[in-house]
Amino acid sequence: MRRAIFLGLSALVGTAALTGCSQKPELYAEEGWVRLAAVPGRPAAAYFIVHGGPKPLDLISVSSDVAITSEMHEGGMAMKKVDKVSIPAGGTVAFQPGGRHVMLYDMNPGVKPGRILSLLLTFSDGTRLRQGARVIGAADPAPQGS
Repeated sequence: MRRAIFLGLSALVGTAALTGCSQKPELYAEEGWVRLAAVPGRPAAAYFIVHGGPKPLDLISVSSDVAITSEMHEGGMAMKKVDKVSIPAGGTVAFQPGGRHVMLYDMNPGVKPGRILSLLLTFSDGTRLRQGARVIGAADPAPQGS
């Protein structure tokens, strides 16, 4: 009987220890890519996925060193500019064609398909993340997994 109680308590303590050691979610981005414009001089579009950290944050800007300006937008044909995108704690927010995306204006004309460029994501708490983004041509299929 004592042994059964001891084993039961040991299992309970072990479960509590494992639960206490579970890692909190970490803020990060992945799967970045940029589609170049079909017409020279028009904006490119950037896409990526943001995974929320331990607390909710707002994504307040996305920029690139190869574009003069950038804007976050929502929607496809009837897109609208947004000043922030809420990233829930532990949640996932996708920037993808037809939905949320970043317009990159006045891109450096030397940027060609196959290049990896850098996006800088800035959050409401001052956190900044760098995300690589593979450049594809206007008519190229979206990268796998995006």
